[in-house]
Amino acid sequence: MKKNLILLLFIVSITFLNSCSESSDTPDLDPQIETATIKITTSFSGSEPATNGEFKITLSKSLSTVTNVSFSISGSAINGTDYETIASSISIPKETTTYTIPVVIIEDNEEEGDETVIITLSSTNNNNVTISASNKAIVTIEDKPVVIEEFILLPEETRSYMVNPNATDETVALFYNLKTVSKTSFIIGQQDAFNSFYNDNTGASDIKKTTGSDPGLLGSDFMFITDDNNNGNSSNWFYQQEQIITADAIEAYNKGMVNTFCWHLREPYEGDHFYADDMTEFQRENALKSILPGGANHDYYKGKLDKVAEVTKGMVGSDGKLVPIIFRPFHEFDGSWFWWGKNYCTAAEYIQLYQFTVEYLRDEKQVNNMLFAFSPDNHYDSEIVYLERYPGDEYVDILGMDNYGDFNNQGQTGANRANSRLKIISDLAIDKVKIAALTETGYRVTSGTNPIANLFSTYYYSTLTNNDVEISFVMYWNNNNDGYYTPTPGTSDAADFIEFTNKEGALLQNELPDMYNLPN
Repeated sequence: MKKNLILLLFIVSITFLNSCSESSDTPDLDPQIETATIKITTSFSGSEPATNGEFKITLSKSLSTVTNVSFSISGSAINGTDYETIASSISIPKETTTYTIPVVIIEDNEEEGDETVIITLSSTNNNNVTISASNKAIVTIEDKPVVIEEFILLPEETRSYMVNPNATDETVALFYNLKTVSKTSFIIGQQDAFNSFYNDNTGASDIKKTTGSDPGLLGSDFMFITDDNNNGNSSNWFYQQEQIITADAIEAYNKGMVNTFCWHLREPYEGDHFYADDMTEFQRENALKSILPGGANHDYYKGKLDKVAEVTKGMVGSDGKLVPIIFRPFHEFDGSWFWWGKNYCTAAEYIQLYQFTVEYLRDEKQVNNMLFAFSPDNHYDSEIVYLERYPGDEYVDILGMDNYGDFNNQGQTGANRANSRLKIISDLAIDKVKIAALTETGYRVTSGTNPIANLFSTYYYSTLTNNDVEISFVMYWNNNNDGYYTPTPGTSDAADFIEFTNKEGALLQNELPDMYNLPN
């Protein structure tokens, strides 16, 4: 019994000592604190139009918790405009040391120079994460202009871009050469140059009297040719005008010049007027509608087109070839001084008339020596407005603009405005593989209206050449007994006009390339 008691006391003692050993007075250490530093660097910069940049945010060690990082965004590039929107904070997942922020470039097709995106780290949600001295990084967006391979119209492909794929070889060559000329030059032309003169001083064209060369382009009109009073008799004044006009066009072709015809078509009810103010209200409101297919005067209109076709197909040069012409029907339609103006028809009605005119001449009458020009006045400042009544690429060869207003004592401001408008059609012509032209213009000088100093050598020249516009020709309206649009010898602005015609790129008849043959 005594031995058993001693053994029990020994076991209790050992248990007590072990218990005391396990509950030592030495305190436990705190859990290890996770600390890290964070920095931002630029992975790579970007460039317009399609090379993106990138920032990289780096923790010095991975953490067991998510780290939220806030930052500010600055720089000359605009967040959400020059690049896709970047938020002002990110979350770095746990057990991760890096996070990338892409700078996705938004191409704006503008030349702006190099721009920057700057991110500066400001705070985190973890007091144990220290922002290092490398707290700011910059991505540069380099402004690399888009290099677009220049389109070159090949002679053998020209027909595919024309309204009439069955055009005569000479008409195809005219399209090709006008397009080619517009790259570096512009042709100077005038309406009725062989048949209308200042002070009725007949003989050589007024431009030839002044410069020594005829204009490079002759403007004519189908108005008298299609007049109701033209009965085809040799004694008839209107028929005589037809003979003069067609003879002038043939002479121009034989000289290598370009021919363009407008059409001041008289209203179809009485056949008296083309200016809306001279017509009755009924005539103004119904004239255009009445010549559309199904209209009361549609057959009358087809008869006029028959005459246009007859005359165009009857003009033959000394080489035995049909004379190519540019036909510019229903011009200045964005004004309302003509009965085909915007106040007297809808856009759809105008387009229908233009399309029918082309289809009837090309398909029904098989007129194959004609290019078709579309020419509003200067009442547009955007591509959208210019194209409001555009009949379509398959109906238009030449994109034109008539413009008198911007040269009516408007100085360089007006010239710049006209140049901006030409830039719109020049860009469209490049895109559509068409020809751009200043189809009608001028400033009329009379005994009571003085010339504008430097009108030609400064204002017109800058209009036709600034901003890399590609304009094939400019046509001034006709001189007559009482006034002129192009100066004649002895007038105070003759020297200015001569200087204009001698400037780089300006072409008169004696400087024209062969407009009616394709290069080999």
